[in-house]
Amino acid sequence: RWRRRRRRCCCCGGGRAAVAEGPRRCGGPSAASAGEPSYGPSLSPCSTFDVAVVGAGIVGLASARELVRRHPSLTFAVLEKEKELAHHQSGHNSGVIHSGIYYTPGSLKAKLCVQGAALCYEYCDQKGIPYKQCGKLIVAIEQDEIPRLKALYERGLQNNVRGLKLIGAKEIQAKEPFCRGLMALDSPYTGIVNYKQVAQSYAEDFQEAGGTILTDFEVTNMEMAKESSSESADGLKYPVIVRNSKGEEIYCRHIVTCAGLYSDRLSEISGCSPEPRIVPFRGDYLVLKPEKCYMVKGNIYPVPNPRFPFLGFHFTPRMDGSVWLGPNAVLAFKREGYKLFDFSTGDFLDAVTYSGLWKLVLRNLSYGLSEMYRACFLSAQVKQLQKFIPEVTINDVLRGPSGVRAQALDSDGNLVDDFVFDGGSGDIGSRILHVRNAPSPAATSSLAIAKMIADEVKQRFEL
Repeated sequence: RWRRRRRRCCCCGGGRAAVAEGPRRCGGPSAASAGEPSYGPSLSPCSTFDVAVVGAGIVGLASARELVRRHPSLTFAVLEKEKELAHHQSGHNSGVIHSGIYYTPGSLKAKLCVQGAALCYEYCDQKGIPYKQCGKLIVAIEQDEIPRLKALYERGLQNNVRGLKLIGAKEIQAKEPFCRGLMALDSPYTGIVNYKQVAQSYAEDFQEAGGTILTDFEVTNMEMAKESSSESADGLKYPVIVRNSKGEEIYCRHIVTCAGLYSDRLSEISGCSPEPRIVPFRGDYLVLKPEKCYMVKGNIYPVPNPRFPFLGFHFTPRMDGSVWLGPNAVLAFKREGYKLFDFSTGDFLDAVTYSGLWKLVLRNLSYGLSEMYRACFLSAQVKQLQKFIPEVTINDVLRGPSGVRAQALDSDGNLVDDFVFDGGSGDIGSRILHVRNAPSPAATSSLAIAKMIADEVKQRFEL
């Protein structure tokens, strides 16, 4: 079928002349005069690749970088629906380089976080990307939190987290003069970085190694090309068609999807199970007014509630000198909705008609209502912060940015806290690897996750 009609390429819209509204090829920041990504001319009509990676977040870009470095003789493309890279989860996170304290000893998350943090610091040093190892205090403010804090300390030691120690009230104030607490876990290896800058650097590495980045390319379909009767017995060299929302196409041998908030929907396109389902949770931050930022030197975190993946209200210094406070965790009514009243009918119905969400809500109704209350009332959020720094008042804070977390949820209402890989049905199933869940802290662990994904790609696709 596809040989009988004129191939409609993503680069030229199907004709011999390029069209201005087609997908753009990212030229990387080195090609821009002001440090922002620039976009070159359309690609050649031969839009074929050995592997296409869907999603230019930090995990997708790290994976593409790792793949092209391992397989320099193959051709790779990254497909991104936005006009810029790392636009969603990767560009709306707190910027913390986690050390690996929280995760079950021996688990994949623990190993990847510890390895990933070391690789992140090493990479930033190599590339001259600024970061700060400002440390973190996990502070117990109630007596019943102390046993959990000590258990976290033991867990961190088992995970080989560097430099951990338990400190008392006087040592807390020596490190954070405005912070109050009974006991704290001191993690000096925790740091902060601008992950969007890190992701952009991964993109530069990928392009310098010969990779191609196509932005403004929203993938809506993946299917096997139909072979014509004149085709050889070996079949097509690039048998998978990837089509975008404009009907434009590229051809490839294999696909890897790292689609974050849309990972479940892309998986369903290729015939996968709809589970685990992505349910979006929005986290709203406050920011300290600039004249009050002196009250926070490093990261200050509460002792986490083991029932939830969210780490609670915390104080997070940023690379630009600002201090973020929060976030809360509430159901987002739009998968990419960063404002309180952002709403998508499709996204909303997709979430509220899912039985797994209702089971989660009913099990944690009081917690969910409390989070919604704090989302609406600034004073309620400040009250949480005052448990750690009593001097913070409502006049010291402003509403800040928000992020949306892609939380994977199964039909029993369980939060999926591990990596999930999937393929598809039929012939195309053997040619697709879906990264359906890359749980937090994926940004910290991105280089380590990329190595794992590259291993999985090699095994599945026999590259």
